[in-house]
Amino acid sequence: MQLLVPSVLTHYGAPYLGVRPIQMSYAQKVIIHSKSGANNTLEALVEQFISDGVRFVAVAGKDCALIEDIIDEIVVGDGSDNTRFILTSSHPGESLEEVIQFVRIVTQGTGEPQLVEL
Repeated sequence: MQLLVPSVLTHYGAPYLGVRPIQMSYAQKVIIHSKSGANNTLEALVEQFISDGVRFVAVAGKDCALIEDIIDEIVVGDGSDNTRFILTSSHPGESLEEVIQFVRIVTQGTGEPQLVEL
């Protein structure tokens, strides 16, 4: 049995609502577009990012600075595992289009960014 997780993905640079199989890896660059603010799904999401080798996460939308801080805390944990690393940024007041353009030029990670909605 395959478990599915609803998410917003990007396909050739355009977002679409799809169903992401759990075993499908996230892209190396991820943009979280927060529509509802921080919630209790962040820890599992960040752990999946680490497992999948995500290198950069940009956060836009509601509570983006808070969400970035929470992601940083989850990644660092108690500080005992220096292999856990994800570069993060938050973009309060910026449009999603501006954030997408920014992430495309970031050199941490390769490929097109993947959009995930919270």
